[in-house]
Amino acid sequence: MIVVDTNVIAYLFIPGQNSADSEALLKKDPIWLAPGLWRSEFRNVLVQYLRRSYISFSQALQIMSKAEQLMKGREYEVNSVHVIEISDNSSCSAYDSEYVALARDLGTKLVTTDQKIIRQFQDEVCSIKDYIGLQS
Repeated sequence: MIVVDTNVIAYLFIPGQNSADSEALLKKDPIWLAPGLWRSEFRNVLVQYLRRSYISFSQALQIMSKAEQLMKGREYEVNSVHVIEISDNSSCSAYDSEYVALARDLGTKLVTTDQKIIRQFQDEVCSIKDYIGLQS
């Protein structure tokens, strides 16, 4: 059971340089959790790809549906006080802090590719590659 951010989810469904790592992560730990915010962020990623003509409208809808199926029942509300405290004590946005707060609340790791978050929260956040290595 791990918390993942939107980028990790996106790498699973949109082919790119980190897709293989995201697939390996899912095999190692198939229980991915996220704050409800992931949906809006993921939609935004899809719209960016759509506007750049990297994917079609139909593909965007299919990808969103697959991601929602993966995350069904694995979305959590995050305590606003925790999010604001984390943001206030770091240089992370409230958006990023939601993922950190959820990992803390659930007593698990946040897995991300965001180096800024990894540097600021080394004890509770790690990269995909590090997590896969730690779990091997």
